[in-house]
Order: sequence, then C-alpha cells, then structure tokens
Amino acid sequence: MEKCFEEASIELMPDENEDVIHLYEPLELNLDENYQYIKTGKIFSFFSNLLYYGVAFPVLTVLNKIVYDLKIEGKENIKNLTAGAISVSNHVLVLDCTMVGLALKQKKVYFTTREGSFKIPFIRKLIKLLRAIPIPTSLKSKEYFIKELDKAIQNGTIIHFYPEKALWPYYEKIRNFKDGAFDFAIRNNVPIIPIVVTFRDPIGIRKLFKKKKDVTVKILEPIKYTDERASKKECVKQLKEQVYQVMKNNM
Repeated sequence: MEKCFEEASIELMPDENEDVIHLYEPLELNLDENYQYIKTGKIFSFFSNLLYYGVAFPVLTVLNKIVYDLKIEGKENIKNLTAGAISVSNHVLVLDCTMVGLALKQKKVYFTTREGSFKIPFIRKLIKLLRAIPIPTSLKSKEYFIKELDKAIQNGTIIHFYPEKALWPYYEKIRNFKDGAFDFAIRNNVPIIPIVVTFRDPIGIRKLFKKKKDVTVKILEPIKYTDERASKKECVKQLKEQVYQVMKNNM
C-alpha cells in the first residue's frame, strides 16, 4: 500500500521543466535573424526607461511591499559591480522578476523569459518595454539570441536567467539547473550573481489577514569561475554546481 502511494505521488509531481501555471498564448512570434532581442533605438530606449524607472519601479516597490512585505538583503555584494554579468534566481512567483529588478536597482538588467510570454496580446509589448527577452526554442533562432546577448554582456549589461527554467509557485527548495546561464558566464568571462527568493511567515498584524508567506530576496556574492586547464564544458559544469550549492545553502 505504501509503495502504491509513493508511485501515485510521483505521477502527480509536475515535470520540473514545465510551468505549473499555463497562460493563454494565441499570437505567433517570429524569432528570425531580423528580430531584435535587445532594442537600442533612442525612441524605444526613452520610453522603455520612462516606463521602467518612472512607472514600474516606484509602483512595484509599493506593491511588493504591500503584498509580500518584500525585504532585500545583500545589496552591498554588488555595489562595486560595474561590468556585465549574469544573474540567476529560483523561479517561484509570477512577479519575482520585479523583485530581482528592485534588488538590482539602477543597474542595466534584462530578463530572459519563455517564448510563450511574447505570444500574449498586449503583454508582449509591455514586457518588451520592461526589458524582457524571449528565449527561442529553435536551434537557428538560438544562434541569433546568443550572439546578441553576448554583445550586450560585453557592453556592460546584466542578463537575468531562471536556471530552473519553469515556474513553481511558492516552492521552497532549489531545483535542478540548466546550463544556459552558466555557459554565457564562462563564454563571456563574467561573474554569476546568485539571487535567492525565500519565504517567511507574516508577522504582526499581517498574520491576521495574510494566508501566504512574505518574501525576502537575498543577493549573494558574485561568483566567477576560471580554470585554464579545464574545458569550457567542464567549467560550465563546475560553475553551475558551485552556484547551485551556494543558493541551496542560503534558502
């Protein structure tokens, strides 16, 4: 009986590569060689910065404080960061990207997201202005994606990845990582900024009306891995494992 229960439980567990939440995605998205993953035009940049810093940043600061009593720790770990980097975090809330953005504050950061997010009416235009980048699924499109992101990183941009790939709301452990973020870090010789999103029980008056947990975002010390004796593949593996352990230990 116990064995049958365990097998049934395993079957009910979602695929760790699949989002628990599924959205309506009726539109098409053509990620060919003409697609601009990171738009740099002056007009687009003006409206993007206006929306990001003038509207989203103050609104989300207040919203995340009210809804999640958001606390951000470890800002001192990136105060001297002036060049490009890769940031990574666990993916446990629909809007945890906004929390990462608030944590990294004025630093230039772009957020990678599912290709499907750019198939939602209106949302696709909004998140583009808010510096979202679709991760292509086709091999040919990935070539353009990698080339453009490499250039941005070398120009001092921070690219944020969710190495767990899928969104699992309020999950309190670190899941398996994919290689992508760490491959970018090794290839561009830049550090990884580990960020963990953790949960805590509401306190004070909040515990009277708040059923779900509040949130703390921790920025950990950047990690840069270099080993001239090792192959690129081995460096990616070692960096991934090192970041995984550090994030796991800080949950």
